[in-house]
Amino acid sequence: MLRADEEDASELKIGDDFLKAKCLMNSEVAILLEHRCDQMKHMSGDSTTQLPQVLEKSLQYVKRFSRFTNQGSVKQVREVLSRYQLAEFELAVIGNLCPENVDEAKSVVPSLKTKGRGHDDEAIERLLNDLLMVKKFE
Repeated sequence: MLRADEEDASELKIGDDFLKAKCLMNSEVAILLEHRCDQMKHMSGDSTTQLPQVLEKSLQYVKRFSRFTNQGSVKQVREVLSRYQLAEFELAVIGNLCPENVDEAKSVVPSLKTKGRGHDDEAIERLLNDLLMVKKFE
């Protein structure tokens, strides 16, 4: 377990709990919350049933900040980003923010700069191009 003064996300020193945690992109959360809302409406038998406000607000938030809207694209984004051996939180940040260039990607995910991880500028550029292709054909 790392002490607070030893943690540094830019070097992927975030503690075992966070390294092993499954991080979701906003688009994935939106799909899950929409499914839950549909379940709640179906179970009540009344499509006009009021959903809990926190559920509605959370769904509005993740929809507003989701970069990908259909389930196929969201799945494809995760598959594409998973090929690049990113940590879960790196994958989620890149999938949420969709940086436009290598410098922006390194700025929002400083751990990409860590030497020896195979994320040179060319690899990051390929990752961003793959992400752009998914967005184009959504």
